[in-house]
Amino acid sequence: MLRIGVLGCAAIAGRKVLPAMARVEDVAITALASRDPAKAAEFAGRFGGAPVTGYADLLDRPDVDAVYVAVPTGLHHRWALRALEAGKHVLVEKPLTATLDEAAELVAEARRSGLWLMDDFMFRHHSQHTAVRRLVESGRIGEVRSFASAFGIPPLDPSDVRYQAELGGGALLDVGVYPVQAALMFLGEELSVAGSVLRVDPELDVDLEGAALLHTPAGVPAHLSFGFRSSYRSMYEIWGSEGRIVLERAFTPPPTLNPTLRVVRQDHAEEITLPPDDQFAQLVRAFARGVRDGAVLGPYADRLLRHAALVDDIRSQARRGPAAPTI
Repeated sequence: MLRIGVLGCAAIAGRKVLPAMARVEDVAITALASRDPAKAAEFAGRFGGAPVTGYADLLDRPDVDAVYVAVPTGLHHRWALRALEAGKHVLVEKPLTATLDEAAELVAEARRSGLWLMDDFMFRHHSQHTAVRRLVESGRIGEVRSFASAFGIPPLDPSDVRYQAELGGGALLDVGVYPVQAALMFLGEELSVAGSVLRVDPELDVDLEGAALLHTPAGVPAHLSFGFRSSYRSMYEIWGSEGRIVLERAFTPPPTLNPTLRVVRQDHAEEITLPPDDQFAQLVRAFARGVRDGAVLGPYADRLLRHAALVDDIRSQARRGPAAPTI
């Protein structure tokens, strides 16, 4: 049994990740920490485990083998590093960190300590992407010519932490990282940033929407868009020399949904219904496997760092413009 302690009682933890942990048979939640004692008690009542006030006290507990870090993005590095230094394996809410330098420090510490470090990109673990990959590899759409992905949500509540710059807020680090991750999945890790745009709220100093153009060494482009000011969209499309594959609900399918992907060729369109999958439970199982398999990061560490480097480049190269306030 892998005994997990939870740092931070975030909404995503309560809605998705902790219920998934409860569905995985060889994982147990043994402690939950919040700066708010009432919140820790509430989560403990819902998911089991001991309520803990303050994050540091949880890291000292001998009944915690691994830690799930669910604090705001700007705090990921601090608490993931402290967890690694305390000898705990670490699962971090996406993105791993706010910057490449922070990610590199975590990877170095995990390697030094022989501990497993993983980011919480749950969508990677859904079987629908394996189905897409098999279609591409079988030649169904010919040679891949371009990739496009979008993840956008309507405006958030004004008090939402994702509007706070000092805590790592902004659309790029919250929803933009998903299309970046999807591009890495299908085009490989040698992607480079050709250009990007970020529209920034002048009062909050956080980006509310943006876009980026990436490319492979051979020039295959990836067109990515993201934002907090749109109707909901969560998709990617792979366009080939003989057709294209479109997947809606690419990042957020519920575990009961039968995903549908669409294959479009010159004279034919086909919809393929896939079996449902529980991507959050699969994420938890993958994390537990990483711990049990010896916690050797290997090539996985390179992917963590390549993702962080691309996000850094999108941010540093961006042409910035003002966004009309929506909150």
